[in-house]
Amino acid sequence: MDVKLSKWNENSKLLLKKLHGELSINNKNWHQQKSDKQIRAAELLVGALSQLINEGDETNVKELLRQALKWLDNEIKDPGCPSH
Repeated sequence: MDVKLSKWNENSKLLLKKLHGELSINNKNWHQQKSDKQIRAAELLVGALSQLINEGDETNVKELLRQALKWLDNEIKDPGCPSH
């Protein structure tokens, strides 16, 4: 069995998981935070970092980073809820 050792220690992974949970928009706060460009960018950035540390696909990391920049540059905005 081939075991691949991570370059990231477990404490870093646990801290990132906690940060990801703190910064993620959930059902409870969606309507209050869905249009806030800084919150949306932070959520995407922590997602990119999570992908990177957990050895995800670099293409996904780059796309999350691009999306975060688009939020910060006001290139994208929340389209709203179609059911409202």
